[in-house]
Amino acid sequence: MSEVELTATEAARGALRAGLPLQSERHAEVAATANHIHAVVRTLRELDFGDTPPATHIIEGEATDGSL
Repeated sequence: MSEVELTATEAARGALRAGLPLQSERHAEVAATANHIHAVVRTLRELDFGDTPPATHIIEGEATDGSL
């Protein structure tokens, strides 16, 4: 993933290609949001989850002994 930030013009162009035309006053906001999301994803990709066991998910009221 590139470290170069998305500009307002590039955000508008990408949104238009996706069929989501933006009002001109929203270009900078969308670019800032996209740049923030990219920064978070970059950070997550740097984390080492090699020794982390998968999380368990228990819904209250369900059997916890593995039976269905």
